[in-house]
Amino acid sequence: MTDSHIETSRNGRSSRQIRSKSVSNRVKRRRRGIAIGASVLVGIAVLGGSAAWLGITATRVSQELQAANGLVPALRSALLDNDVDAAKATVDKLMQHTKAAREDTTDPLWVIAGELPWIGANFKAASEVALSADDVSRLGAGPLVSVFQSLDWKTLAPDEDGIDLAPLAAAEPKLVSASHAVRQSSDRLSSIDADELLPQISGPLVQARDQLSALRDGLDAAANTASLAPDMLGGTSPRRYLVLIQNNAELRASGGIPGALAILSVDNGKLTLNNQTSASKFGTTSPAIPVTQEQQNIYSSRLGKYMQDVNLTPDFPSAAGTARAMWEQKTGEHLDGVISVDPVALSYVLAATGPVQVTAPELLGLTGGLPSELTSSNVVQTLLSDVYKEIDRPTVQDAYFASAAQQIFGAISGGNTDATNLIESLTRGAQEGRVLLWSSTSDEQAILDRYTISGAVDGPSIAPAQFGVYFNDGTGAKMDYYVKRTVQLVKECPKDGYEQTTVRITSTNVAPEDAASALPAYVTGDGIFGVPPGSVQTNIVTYGPALANIESARLGGQRIEFAPYLHGNRPVGVISVRLAPGETQTVDFTFGKIVQHAEPNIFVTPTVEDIKDVILVTENSPCTPSP
Repeated sequence: MTDSHIETSRNGRSSRQIRSKSVSNRVKRRRRGIAIGASVLVGIAVLGGSAAWLGITATRVSQELQAANGLVPALRSALLDNDVDAAKATVDKLMQHTKAAREDTTDPLWVIAGELPWIGANFKAASEVALSADDVSRLGAGPLVSVFQSLDWKTLAPDEDGIDLAPLAAAEPKLVSASHAVRQSSDRLSSIDADELLPQISGPLVQARDQLSALRDGLDAAANTASLAPDMLGGTSPRRYLVLIQNNAELRASGGIPGALAILSVDNGKLTLNNQTSASKFGTTSPAIPVTQEQQNIYSSRLGKYMQDVNLTPDFPSAAGTARAMWEQKTGEHLDGVISVDPVALSYVLAATGPVQVTAPELLGLTGGLPSELTSSNVVQTLLSDVYKEIDRPTVQDAYFASAAQQIFGAISGGNTDATNLIESLTRGAQEGRVLLWSSTSDEQAILDRYTISGAVDGPSIAPAQFGVYFNDGTGAKMDYYVKRTVQLVKECPKDGYEQTTVRITSTNVAPEDAASALPAYVTGDGIFGVPPGSVQTNIVTYGPALANIESARLGGQRIEFAPYLHGNRPVGVISVRLAPGETQTVDFTFGKIVQHAEPNIFVTPTVEDIKDVILVTENSPCTPSP
């Protein structure tokens, strides 16, 4: 018997049987395909007979969703004006429109249309948009308005008795519920591939997706605030926070040198500022506070030795943790967190509180021509420039700073501040990195890490393709008040399938030509650290997106050597630049191997300048086609 006969016998089937079964399977598949095709044709025929109805329904759905969308500005305006009656009436109309759209898209014939090849995806997408709109109006906007009915925003402004935390705590469940509903709807729409849809459907889908994304972020922030604020404001037990007032005239990566220090005590919403001192009085920390080796490599061991240098790193959670450890080691006093503000943020606060008087008895006759009244328009120049011209004794400078801080915090808790304006001023400060907050409670910090107010350089608050430019003073003085800077991203041609971006930093020393003699020695540094008086030396630290590479660095268009590092998984480049009065220098860092295809954005150390004057619009470099 041959091998083939043995194999046939072993399998129990002949080759003829196999061929017969194969033919039978092909026939079955053909019949099944014919049956499927026939049912599709039947479906098209049925829908074809109802095409007019579907067209009318689609028009009606579009009109209802457009009407609902048109009510959003009115609802936003009513909420901002705290007009509860108008907000409730608008939400009622909103829910009528979204309910009608949802009911139309759940009709059986519409559902059948959604199962058809090609065109069906458009019916399904329209259904998802209508469903999401109705969920947002019922489960998001409805509960949100009911929160506004019970929450008087005026109670969120501190007064002599503190902040009434009860309404905020009571609002938390509804805010969390509304946030959850909007997030689910946002995720639902984000899962739809808009590229597969007709333009008439993909356009409204993308618009709805963008609006939901913004609403989701806002509601998440509101819900998290309602969750965190009662405890962080001493609702369950008193809290004590170290306050760092960063001086932008001598830059550090997160803003400025922490010149003035104080302790903010919060008990059941009541704020008290005390234990005021200065970083110079604080002295050297010994033994030094341990810092990560990565950050020590970039910023030196000074991070853990001197309070003035804890924020050489732009990572505020690291700086805040070090500052807290220094304070506790020196004083034995337990702290619950760290808050940082700068004089520009204080100017925003003064716009909400109104002017304050600097009338500390120890300053009488010692402040020269400094104003006794600080306003939103003069506080920055006074604290960052004039104080050094008019007062030549650092101890008196510190006393003036302390008195100004005391009066401004007193104005916040005085009870005469409009809550909306105060919240807007603090929000603006947080968005610009001028107001920073760190909690020593890990659960609280995990929530703060989601937002810009955390000042983190990695984690959920950092956009996928985010760059960072940070400035550290190398003059050892207060000359950064006289430096104008711009930062711009230049999107280069992709290379080897990866994105490439150049970060361009231009700095100009606008100090007077005779700054060496015209400005006080305390401002110029008087050459103590090797920088000629009137000149400014700055260490420019540039971060790229995670996993990218630094390809090159240029100064004045000429390629130069630079110090490359890693912080986490982000590449870091450092260049030192010195500017004489009137001199301008431009530094370019080019990053390649960028795996993120998201639109790049950038964060910059907050300086004396308005952030809109510092960060320029991203530029696209013209790409030359390959030969």
